[in-house]
Amino acid sequence: MNPNTYLTIRSYGEAEIVIQRSRFICRAKHVKTEEEATQFIQEISKKHWDATHNCSAYYITEMKQKSSDDGEPAGTAGRPILEVIHAKEILYTAIVVTRYFGGIKLGAGGLVRAYSQGASAAIEAAGIVQKVLHQEVTFSFDYSFMGKMEYELHRSGLILETPQFTDHVQWTLWTPVGTEQNVIDQVTNWTNGQAKVELGKSEYKDKEIQKNPNN
Repeated sequence: MNPNTYLTIRSYGEAEIVIQRSRFICRAKHVKTEEEATQFIQEISKKHWDATHNCSAYYITEMKQKSSDDGEPAGTAGRPILEVIHAKEILYTAIVVTRYFGGIKLGAGGLVRAYSQGASAAIEAAGIVQKVLHQEVTFSFDYSFMGKMEYELHRSGLILETPQFTDHVQWTLWTPVGTEQNVIDQVTNWTNGQAKVELGKSEYKDKEIQKNPNN
């Protein structure tokens, strides 16, 4: 795993599918810890206490993952959900697929397909984003360079904060970790070496991969 980037889902997604009269309510949530994942699963199970099954899986990191068949035949529900999460290569994700039995048995293969489909539907509803570690960089420069900086930065593709205007311009931007020196060199060139540079914190920023169809 590259510590500077990873895939995950957006905050929450929900979908519903019907297979052979069984109703599957599929939910995915972005979670940061195993405790958050467990709480999410418990909340859904409590909400749908009357459901036939509340099958689930979560994957935080390789060392923190778990699945539950919740009464379905072993390996036909929780594991398929977890395998979909693995296939999508997403971290920090919890999924619960609630089933209301419709009277027609699906068989082991049918259950695996149904819960896999449910997990995929929940992930699609949430949308997938790429988290990229960014470095905060703040530049201070004279107003005479504002036109050039505005032109260049707005076409740079970097994440820009709102510039602050006092006796000089102070502009904070975010650049992927590892590229900050290149940005500093460019700004130095644009301002004839007169810009002051200050490095701030590092944090993950979203780079959207798959949009939520409801947005």
